[in-house]
Amino acid sequence: MKNLMPEEIIEQKIFMIRGHRVMLDRDLARLYGVSTKRLNEQVKRNIKRFPDDFMFQLTWDEVKSLRSQNATLKQGQHFKYRLYVFTEQGVAMLSSVLNSERAIQVNIVIMRTFVKLRQILSTHKELAHKLNELEKRIEKHDTEIQAIFEAIRQLMEPPSAKDRIITGFRVADRVK
Repeated sequence: MKNLMPEEIIEQKIFMIRGHRVMLDRDLARLYGVSTKRLNEQVKRNIKRFPDDFMFQLTWDEVKSLRSQNATLKQGQHFKYRLYVFTEQGVAMLSSVLNSERAIQVNIVIMRTFVKLRQILSTHKELAHKLNELEKRIEKHDTEIQAIFEAIRQLMEPPSAKDRIITGFRVADRVK
């Protein structure tokens, strides 16, 4: 199944909408090998399994934005209906309403892809946190290093004439 549907293809079908990583109903239907209409019929028959945090319908503005940002339709095609999108939990719930062998296998790959994306994001957050800590430490060290350089520069400057202490005798100081 993985050969038929690499994780990279699934990753391209995951979008960030309203702060959730989601997949479009039509993309899921294609992956499951069913029509979008059939997928949505099954969801509506089992609507209690799909609360708002599992699935929601896009507004027309979101549909237009999605189309313009990602070129989800070929030129000249139009959406007849607003799209439904499914969060990771909604995709997991789909496996309980679509019982074909293909749906089961596709669901496994999709769930692994969501987990992989979550791990990648977690790694990036940890790395960003470590970089921030390192930057703070470097800033502190930069200030200390600047103070050291300033002290060295002061030591390297020749003393000014009035700061210079003259040792020995001057001719004018001799007794006449």
